[in-house]
Amino acid sequence: MEIDVLKQLSESFGPSGFESEIARLMQGFWKERCDVQFDRLGSIVGRMPGRGPRVMIAAHMDEVGFLVTHITEKGFLHFQTIGGWWDHVLLAQRVRIRTRNGDVFGVIGSKPPHLMNQEDRKKMVERKNMYIDVGASSADEVRRLGIEPGDPAVPASPFQVMGGGKSVLSKAWDDRAGCACLVELSRKLAGNPIECEVILVGTVQEEVGLRGATTSAKLVKPDIAIALDVDVAGDVPGIEEYESRSKLGKGPSILLYDASMIPHGGLLRFVKEVARTEGIPIQFNAMPGGGTDAGRIHLSEVGVPSIVIGIPARHIHSHAGVINIDDCDATVRLLLALLRKLNEQTLAKILGG
Repeated sequence: MEIDVLKQLSESFGPSGFESEIARLMQGFWKERCDVQFDRLGSIVGRMPGRGPRVMIAAHMDEVGFLVTHITEKGFLHFQTIGGWWDHVLLAQRVRIRTRNGDVFGVIGSKPPHLMNQEDRKKMVERKNMYIDVGASSADEVRRLGIEPGDPAVPASPFQVMGGGKSVLSKAWDDRAGCACLVELSRKLAGNPIECEVILVGTVQEEVGLRGATTSAKLVKPDIAIALDVDVAGDVPGIEEYESRSKLGKGPSILLYDASMIPHGGLLRFVKEVARTEGIPIQFNAMPGGGTDAGRIHLSEVGVPSIVIGIPARHIHSHAGVINIDDCDATVRLLLALLRKLNEQTLAKILGG
């Protein structure tokens, strides 16, 4: 996995509904390897040369973020979250607001505890009582900065290599880690004939309802689908093993269940068998809440056998998460091994259960 690709994708701006910067990056990475097109919501589709069963491999380009909804007379910004945020992680964090004049930086604030009574100090500050401070003293000053209601924002969080060089820290691993795997997969597949048609998809608006997966699946019409996403790593204090079994550095995670989809039985067995035969480490996890792009793709047309392959990630839906590069590499190895064995006969066997 190329570090520079991870850095570019994670640091780029792209909350749900505003993914065009990421799409341009993906198009640049794919332009010499894929026939690129877009659906009308903005999901990018990269068709690689090949014949046989149509295999859709999707990763969502959007990240959780914020939307400016109101500018106060004193120059503070009220905001709406885009996607799932836990109010605990918002306060005192820096944000980057995209305006017509370029990016403006701010910080999320609230009434300080020094001015609260003892009872209020014990309560969690709710998002409705927070604001973004951009250093302005009036609404007119904010407008001169180019900020308007409807402008999006993302965490201001730079990419960093951590520890022994395998862990990386940045915003938006959910799901730029999956996007990076699509880029690497396209590089490794280029010029290597296989017996299936591979269609790589960067979807939009996953964090607000799996919307790009719905429209792009109608465009692609796949025979089989694999959703690449992150998995909630359970190797941190406070999480019991039964709550999340995936760990950083132990390989990709196969999602056995989530609130939007149960993986196709024949496809699940195929993935397990290939991983075992090829000696690729995999983990298993289940997520009683939430969902992934596969939740919409598998319901497309008359149904699409689908599965989710996850990259373990710590601290998702916050200003900075952690993943392990070895897990990304193992994910790409698994995908390559699956694609090399997928043909009409394999598809028939999978569909047969």
